[in-house]
Amino acid sequence: MRLFKKPPYTKQIAIKPPEPAPDRAGVAIAATVRNEGSYITEWLAYHRAVGIRHFIIYDDGSTDETVSEIKRTLPADSFTIIPWSLRTVDVSSYQILNSQAIAFSHAILNFGRHYRWMAFIDADEFLLPKSGKTVEEALLRVNGFPNVSLPWHMFGTSNHDRRPPGPILENYTMRGADPLSRKKNASNFKCVVDPCEVTEVSIHHFKTRLHGENTCNDVGYVTTRKGRKSPAFYSSGALQLNHYYSKSKEELEAKLARGPASPASRLRYETRVRTAMASIESDMVEDGQMIAFLNRNGIKL
Repeated sequence: MRLFKKPPYTKQIAIKPPEPAPDRAGVAIAATVRNEGSYITEWLAYHRAVGIRHFIIYDDGSTDETVSEIKRTLPADSFTIIPWSLRTVDVSSYQILNSQAIAFSHAILNFGRHYRWMAFIDADEFLLPKSGKTVEEALLRVNGFPNVSLPWHMFGTSNHDRRPPGPILENYTMRGADPLSRKKNASNFKCVVDPCEVTEVSIHHFKTRLHGENTCNDVGYVTTRKGRKSPAFYSSGALQLNHYYSKSKEELEAKLARGPASPASRLRYETRVRTAMASIESDMVEDGQMIAFLNRNGIKL
C-alpha cells in the first residue's frame, strides 16, 4: 500500500460539453449546500429577483430546514434538488475526489444544454448586477466569451458580535479593500460559463473548447487563468460577486466549531478561515453598492 502524509486531492474533471438545446436560454445557478436553512431563503429570493431562471441544488446531507425552505420559497419548476452526500476516493491513486467539482460536472452534463449561462457559486455568495437589472443583462458586457471569472469581494463581520435582525445584504457592508489581494486566503474567483463550451471543470476555474484556460472579466477583458491576478484584470463595472464570508463574530465561531464539509482536517480548516479573516479585516472599505441596487430596483428581502 502507498502511504501519503496528505492524500492527493483532485478538483479538475475533464468532460465533453453537452449539445445546446434549440431553445436554451437564461441563467442557472448550480450550488452545493449543507445546513443553510437559516439564510438560504434570502439567497434564493435575491437571485430570483436578479433573473436567475433555475437553481440546481446539490444537498450535502442537510439536517436542518434547508430543503423545506427551498421548496417553500421557489416555484416547483424553478429548482432541482439532488441528494449529494458524496465522499469518494480513487482506489488506484488514493486521490480524494472533490464532491463539489463532481457536482458541477454533473450539473453541466445533465442540465447545461438548457441554459445560456451557468453560475457556480455558494450560498454565501451573491451576484450583483451593476449593468442592467439582471445577471443576464450584466453578462452582455462579456460579448459572448464563454468563461467569465468574478473575483470575490470578501465581507467580514462588519463589527456585528451576534446575528443582527434583517437581511445579510443590508447588514454587512464592510469588505476587504482589494479583491485581488495577495494576502493569504484573501482572494479567489468563481465562474459563470457557457455550459455547452466547457471541457474541464473545477471549483474556481474552467476550461472551454475554443479558449482553453483563458477567461474574461465582467467587461470582456481576456487573460489566462494566472493572469486573473493582475491588477489589469480587475473589474466590477458590470457584475460583482459578493462573498459574505463570516457574518457575525458569533456565527464565525459556530462555523469553525462545525468544521469543514470537505475531508480537510479541522486544524487546517480553522487556520485557513482565521487567516482569511485577518487578511480581510486588515484593510477594509465600506461597500454600499448592494444596498443601492436593492433600493434602486425596489427589491425587498
